[in-house]
Amino acid sequence: MILRSIQMKIVGLILGIIILVVCIGLSIVLGYTNTSVKTAIDAFQSFNGSNEHIVIQNVRLPRALIGAAVGSCLGIAGAMMQALTKNPLASPDIIGVNAGASFFIVVAVIFFSVNSLQAFTWIAFGGAALAVVVVYFLGSLGKEGLTPIKLTLAGAAIAAFFSSLTQGLLAIDETSLDQVLFWLAGSVQGRKLEVLYSVLPYIAVATVLAFFMAQKINVLTIGEDVAKGLGQRTAFVKIVSGTIITILAGGAVAIAGPISFVGIIIPHIVRSFVGQDYRWIFPYSAVAGGILLLVADIAARYVIMPAEVPVGVMTALVGTPFFIYLARKEAGSS
Repeated sequence: MILRSIQMKIVGLILGIIILVVCIGLSIVLGYTNTSVKTAIDAFQSFNGSNEHIVIQNVRLPRALIGAAVGSCLGIAGAMMQALTKNPLASPDIIGVNAGASFFIVVAVIFFSVNSLQAFTWIAFGGAALAVVVVYFLGSLGKEGLTPIKLTLAGAAIAAFFSSLTQGLLAIDETSLDQVLFWLAGSVQGRKLEVLYSVLPYIAVATVLAFFMAQKINVLTIGEDVAKGLGQRTAFVKIVSGTIITILAGGAVAIAGPISFVGIIIPHIVRSFVGQDYRWIFPYSAVAGGILLLVADIAARYVIMPAEVPVGVMTALVGTPFFIYLARKEAGSS
């Protein structure tokens, strides 16, 4: 029975990977510029082709790969965040990743006249990392040390603090709003592969570490006292997990801006298929997160064509009803 369950999960994961590859292909083919599968294949065989080839090579392919990577990062980060805080409504947003990154971007634009997307990547990554460090520090104060409820409250407070500062700065200097609006909305449009390459080594290592930490997360979710009784160094697990969340969520925000709800939605969907074992939740979340973001990005191209809706808006449209459903469900069970 156990063997059959494992086999089914492996088959499901393989099927998910196939769907992800298909979504990448659809992202490359579909859009305002009319292209076909044959055009896409020809584009990868010719570097001096038609306008359609140039669109596929320079716009669609980077966009598809970045969408898959960002969705994967947010899926894993959300699953790990929910495990760490024992909060089913937790996501990378709750630890101030989006708010910290957004604040640093606005500061860089207003006070230092930064307007390079490449510079935005590293500034956002630094802001996200600093926000998480502050949240962990505040959540660790007191005799009990780092607890899920303190981490959640500290994250909510820091997110609100940075968001307020960001809104205040934009209100003072409205001329800077246009320069950061495309980034604050959350989008994979117009991103180059160089932006992904700059953070790819970090998010790749963090993803592998997440898979290795899965069994330790399983033990920790049983209960901290039980985990300590089994010899687990819970503080070490929390610090490493927090670092992984910072790199994955911070990297995703740095590449595509603040995209919400993927980290909330995906872990719940995945758990309905594979249960509570994080050895399966993490890889499934990586695949499902990529699929969700790619599907949302493809849909965003057609809503108000020829213009496009930022993918962050599309995920919010899907995620808000899901979040309300979860909140009502948790309130009803408490």
